[in-house]
Amino acid sequence: MIAHLKGRERALEAFGWTGAKAEWIALVSLHSGVFTRAQVSDWLGVHPRTARRFVRAMLDRRLAARDAAGGLNVCRICARGVYRALGAEDIRHRRTASTEVLLRRLLSLDYVIEHPGLDWLPTEPEKVAAFEALGIKRRVLPVRVYRGAAGNTRRHFPVKLPVALDARRAVFVYADPGHGTSTALRSWGRAHHALWEALRGRGRPVEAVAVVRTVKEFERCRTILGNWTRAADAPGPSGARESGDAARREIARIEHAIRDADDTVVAEHGGLRGCLVRIVELKDRLRAARPGARIDRFEVWRSKRLSGGVS
Repeated sequence: MIAHLKGRERALEAFGWTGAKAEWIALVSLHSGVFTRAQVSDWLGVHPRTARRFVRAMLDRRLAARDAAGGLNVCRICARGVYRALGAEDIRHRRTASTEVLLRRLLSLDYVIEHPGLDWLPTEPEKVAAFEALGIKRRVLPVRVYRGAAGNTRRHFPVKLPVALDARRAVFVYADPGHGTSTALRSWGRAHHALWEALRGRGRPVEAVAVVRTVKEFERCRTILGNWTRAADAPGPSGARESGDAARREIARIEHAIRDADDTVVAEHGGLRGCLVRIVELKDRLRAARPGARIDRFEVWRSKRLSGGVS
């Protein structure tokens, strides 16, 4: 049994799936929504022709649809009922997506199925709950605000990349679908920086894994993640730390004065407007002094199933 599925695969018996097939569909639905015949063939340990029949049965029952991405034939689980049975109806994996997104999801799944024993947190609520249980506030989690006619919706971990957490470490997976630059990887690191700091501050080492298709991506990710690891080993100057601590203390003092209507402190800064301006200045100073993303360990993992012959 795969522990992080928490028995959810049993809910798929209504669709005729049991055992390894049920585990496979649950894994795919929760982590990516898409898979290739090579992936399911390896997972089930069956001949590619048997895997093809498995996919064809899903297509015939309209539980899945065909997509294509990066020269790969992709099966996408699209039936809302499957996700509802797994308690994950809000996951958007069942919808069509761009080639970039499909490749990212396939790479994510490929790493997960090679490491099924890790304590993966497959859904947004599970990720949020796990970090809150460590005393980490939601404000430090990666978030994106989606604006719509019905109002704004906040989504934590919006890119939906794999995260695993246990008593020894936290593992964060980045999947590179073939970006020509390091911009997306660096953006991912910035989005997780505060969370990584909070985890490391609680004695929980952070490990980053980059999953790639080509040698070029492998080398680029290895360089960047290596720099992030070396940054973790090099403490900042004591003067910089002391300056940051002083700025945080002053911010707290001003905020308390505003909240408690302490006219003496407010007057020191020329009134309420002056207080707000000073807070902005201090926060800008802290952001400017913040080092790059910091991690304890890293791995760059190249997918053989999804390389597609690219070098």
